[in-house]
Amino acid sequence: MKILAYLDCPSGIAGDMCLAALVDAGVPLDYLQAQLATLGLNDEFTLTVTPTHRQGLRALHAEVTLTSPPQDHRTGNHHHPPAAAEQDQGSGAAIASTAASRNLPAIEQLITQATLPDRAQRWSLAVFRRLAEAEAAVHGIAVDQVHFHEVGATDAIVDIVGTCLGLDYLGVDHLVCSPLPTGRGKVRAAHGWLPVPAPAVLKLLEQRQVPIYSNGLNGELVTPTGAAIATALADSFGDPPTMTLRSTGLGAGGKDLPVANVLRLWIGETAATPDSTAVSPASAPAAIAYESDTVTLLETQVDDLLPQAVGYLYDRLLAAGALDLFTQPVAMKKSRPGLLITVLCRPADEPHCTDILFAETSTLGIRRQSQQRWVLPRRIETLETPYGSVALKLAYHPRTQAVLNVHPEYEDCAALARRASIPWQTVHQTALSLWYQQQSEGAY
Repeated sequence: MKILAYLDCPSGIAGDMCLAALVDAGVPLDYLQAQLATLGLNDEFTLTVTPTHRQGLRALHAEVTLTSPPQDHRTGNHHHPPAAAEQDQGSGAAIASTAASRNLPAIEQLITQATLPDRAQRWSLAVFRRLAEAEAAVHGIAVDQVHFHEVGATDAIVDIVGTCLGLDYLGVDHLVCSPLPTGRGKVRAAHGWLPVPAPAVLKLLEQRQVPIYSNGLNGELVTPTGAAIATALADSFGDPPTMTLRSTGLGAGGKDLPVANVLRLWIGETAATPDSTAVSPASAPAAIAYESDTVTLLETQVDDLLPQAVGYLYDRLLAAGALDLFTQPVAMKKSRPGLLITVLCRPADEPHCTDILFAETSTLGIRRQSQQRWVLPRRIETLETPYGSVALKLAYHPRTQAVLNVHPEYEDCAALARRASIPWQTVHQTALSLWYQQQSEGAY
């Protein structure tokens, strides 16, 4: 059985609405708090979830209270990055932020160093990367130059990571989101008054080609955090998928609107794979216990690409979230030697990877197909070696928990090798030897 989730957003979407809906759907609040504590930000916030009503409907309302905010003044209930849309969804309360610099790499470091479940970590990184790319595009700067008040304050980190933790806890395999309402009017940002939808939100919706409509409501309905969650994690946008409904959760927005200001999360099951073009894991032998996910394969061939352009293409695609990419020599029409370029990416990253392929090659068409793959759960551990700390990626069997693969991170080994003026292989082999030694001694 596959677990499906549907985000029904009649009055929009924001990070805290997602978080509250997940708790209402069955994610324990104490679990979220314990996992969020591993980020090391406990002195900056408290997370509370309380019952409320919107137009007579019972819902839960999540609130992240900043206990030591770096000059982050807010009066609303929805929390999201202040640069692109600085007004809480439905609250009518403007947000100002002169927060100290916490850029995307700093946030990524917080997430990767926390002991989060693998999927929650991967999803959180994808959401922040997508949000930073949108902010960078609208401000005309590099992604890594997008700073704290543009990428997200502490409450945005809690909303995004908490939402990813909740979806992982419920075992969601496939997420669908409804079309999103645009709202109308203007919001006050760190850079002045901006039209609704805010620039970063509009860029996120454009990048994923999200279906939008106007429901006649004034104000900001889709926040940057909400838009980033939807565009990074949803496999598709539209009507609810066919499923057997198991539970629902309602997350309340910050203000009473003429309609119930709630996000509805539907959780259901289906025996069929949501993507009909993929092979259903339900049809595989019952003994297979591995997790599965859906990836997009992009493929094209060219006969006029300079060798230097291939390396540049690799760098851009990997920075855009490509899972893997490779080239193969092929014989093309008129016996011309060419390259077959293959890119594997998550469905959420397909639009960006496609844009890069068209921009950086001479191709006029790109083939695409969705595929399912079996994946091993992974975790990152830090190992102390005589040369310094090395991150180890451990892959293990989901049923027996036996470690099946140990891989010292290349960049860590390379940095230590350069610092000590020794061969890279020396650091790499030392890390593996130490890990196996500690394994035999029962340290792991």
